[in-house]
Amino acid sequence: MTSTSPGTSPFRHEAADRDAAPQFVLPLVVRIERAAPPARTDALETAARAVLTLLSDERATAEDGEWAEAVRNWQDARIRKVVRRARGAEWRKATELPGITVTGTAKEAAAEVRVFPPVPLDGWPKELAKLQVSGTDLDDPEPPPAPAAGVPVLWIRPDLDMSAGKAMAQAGHGAQLAWWELSDADRAAWRDAGFPLAVRTPSPQRWAELTASGLPIVRDAGFTEIAPGKTVVVEGGSRFCPLPRERRP
Repeated sequence: MTSTSPGTSPFRHEAADRDAAPQFVLPLVVRIERAAPPARTDALETAARAVLTLLSDERATAEDGEWAEAVRNWQDARIRKVVRRARGAEWRKATELPGITVTGTAKEAAAEVRVFPPVPLDGWPKELAKLQVSGTDLDDPEPPPAPAAGVPVLWIRPDLDMSAGKAMAQAGHGAQLAWWELSDADRAAWRDAGFPLAVRTPSPQRWAELTASGLPIVRDAGFTEIAPGKTVVVEGGSRFCPLPRERRP
């Protein structure tokens, strides 16, 4: 991921320096049981909230936190996220590793996503390395409602064909951009509220308007599934995530 928004991003190096740095990845695992898979939108929103939950956890934020060094190393390089799927015994084994499980808000078959501290790109724990990246195709049983008033919205580019796993990673990128934009007080308010947010797909016309509006934009580096380019626009809510509305993309 690259950011088009300066904000309070932790980047301290040029792109070339980040490419030369040791590369880390943030693992996320989504639970997909055959009998009761989660809805796609609930999975995307839960992944975004999982990323925010890790970024705000004292194990990642405290100077001597057990995850702090891994998070710093990850953010010094490319901000990579990879989503894998698990079910049954695989899921149970994954939950035994250090991490945080976040549950979705759907009334039925709520999504479950576990986020883990960053690991070296070629140093995944064996319990996670064997999990599949493919097979994360999910659907919404019905179109999601309009986003609730006052919550941040992560708008997914409408003309990209992404698996749910890829889209979950993109939603996580968008949530991270929002986090970087905020003051400590705004971060605390959003965290205390449980990180309310929405993930939606706009019409092509609305997407064109959003990308020209100056809001923060995720640009995918093109490592998997899709070519490099814009993927997510982050629109802040008026209450929890008052993002700047005038930024050059």
